[in-house]
Amino acid sequence: MSHLSVRLRATLAATFIVAVALGVAAVVLVSVLRGSLVESASNDATRRADATVEALISDASTVTVAQRAEPPLDPDVKVFTQPAQLAVTRFFGAQPSAARATPLRAGTVQLGIQPSDDWAAADSFAVATVPVATSEGTLVVQARSSLESTKAALQTLQNLLLPGVPALLLLVAILTWLAVGRALAPVSAIRAEMADITASDLHRRVPVPRSRDEIARLAETMNRTLDRLELAVGRHKRFVADAAHELRSPLAILRTRLELASPDPLAAEALTDVNRIQTLTSDLLLLARLDAGEPACHEEVDLGQVAAEEAARSRPRPRIRVGLEVAADALVRGSAEQLRRLVANLVDNAVRHADSTVTVRLALDGGEAVLDVRDDGPGIPAEHREAVFDRFTRLDEARDRDAGGSGLGLAIARDIAVRHGGSLDIVADPPGAWLRARFPVI
Repeated sequence: MSHLSVRLRATLAATFIVAVALGVAAVVLVSVLRGSLVESASNDATRRADATVEALISDASTVTVAQRAEPPLDPDVKVFTQPAQLAVTRFFGAQPSAARATPLRAGTVQLGIQPSDDWAAADSFAVATVPVATSEGTLVVQARSSLESTKAALQTLQNLLLPGVPALLLLVAILTWLAVGRALAPVSAIRAEMADITASDLHRRVPVPRSRDEIARLAETMNRTLDRLELAVGRHKRFVADAAHELRSPLAILRTRLELASPDPLAAEALTDVNRIQTLTSDLLLLARLDAGEPACHEEVDLGQVAAEEAARSRPRPRIRVGLEVAADALVRGSAEQLRRLVANLVDNAVRHADSTVTVRLALDGGEAVLDVRDDGPGIPAEHREAVFDRFTRLDEARDRDAGGSGLGLAIARDIAVRHGGSLDIVADPPGAWLRARFPVI
């Protein structure tokens, strides 16, 4: 049951507990009622037997033993003879095996067997047996009381319990489901808010319910944790931004000195490394600004012009041909500098991995500008189509060919697209890699 929700588990547990309690209560109720009704019937049979005995004894001075059986008796009462040596006792239920007699017939006294089971069947009647000692012998008075009323009462109770217990269990399940759902509603709100919180909006907090219970304390603890996390992430962002900013000036000076130095293979290699470090520093500084939530410019940008300029820019692999298909009037609102960086990162990534051709296409699709950058290289495996957007991610099979990349290009491009209200995804259409960015047009 571990895979079931808390709400369902609580409902099942409450329903099971109530079902067990009702089952025990029903069994006890039926047993007590049955015993009470049977005892009542036995008492009634005893009362009839005692009344008959008193009537027989009251006539003892003038009536013979045989005559005592002649007066009209209750149809549920019979009188029998029994050997005199049997002690005077009172029995309840079926007649004891030692009492062997037959019904008295007027004017005679006969010994015989006990009465038939049909008259005193234990499952239909409660029977009371009273032996009475007289000078002429022992009389046995036997009276019965029907158990039909007991059966009818038990049947009525059963008819009530059979539909009533399931209906009550259903009511308990519904009420428990609603009550637990209401109690867990704040948890759902907390979960939904936590699911939407990312590194870029750590200022958000989960709602704290008004009730001062465990859920409220959980929400307060989560908010305090978010406070600490926001503080730690803020410090990290400031550190990255400060470090990248402080590195720019020394790197610029070093690059200038290497460019002014006499031509030398070692100086050329050092200049290449400095260029890469400068690119990485610029990327880190841009990421720090994006993570810090720096407000973007809301100027009108001609995305077609930006794409054309970046596609025409020279790159380290001049043999790779960059084709261009640009639609006119693809105007978007945002930062021209950031959009230029997005297009440059996509084209640079495609050129590094292409075999011979890169295609840059900009088209209008309804209310969106769609930018496609496609190459004819090895492509991106399906299992890595989301991982390539993580920071500092470089696929193993591309490391040799991707010597100029830092693993931040696509991550920066997606962040810029999202900040401009758009998206950046990979189109699954091999061969080659096909990246598609969408932006709302003005």
